[in-house]
Amino acid sequence: MLKHIHLLFVLVVAVTFFYRVYLAERQPEMLQNKWLKIAPHALASVLLLSGIMLTVQGEWLSQSYGWIVAKVILMLVFIALGLVTMKTQGIRRWQAFGGSLITLFLIVKIAIAKQVLFFL
Repeated sequence: MLKHIHLLFVLVVAVTFFYRVYLAERQPEMLQNKWLKIAPHALASVLLLSGIMLTVQGEWLSQSYGWIVAKVILMLVFIALGLVTMKTQGIRRWQAFGGSLITLFLIVKIAIAKQVLFFL
């Protein structure tokens, strides 16, 4: 059950990120709504909390946990690229957005493979 909650929040965080990028490009004034400022932080917090609970429940820290560390580091990169995406305009916005998509893809691949070097 916890895994499904975590996966749901992964999807919700990704979809709301795409929506906010769309708003930043097409209707930036909408991003001034209070709920659009608070919601990403609340969603990311629930995502992080469910990930921590899933890690503890799955007893993954007693095994090789390099993939978990890689996911956390990539999550920080995703957040940083997301900030650049939302704060800049033009080509720099789209470069950061592309980087965030690649980072999100890598996080998912590592989560599925349960290893950092998923391509081996």
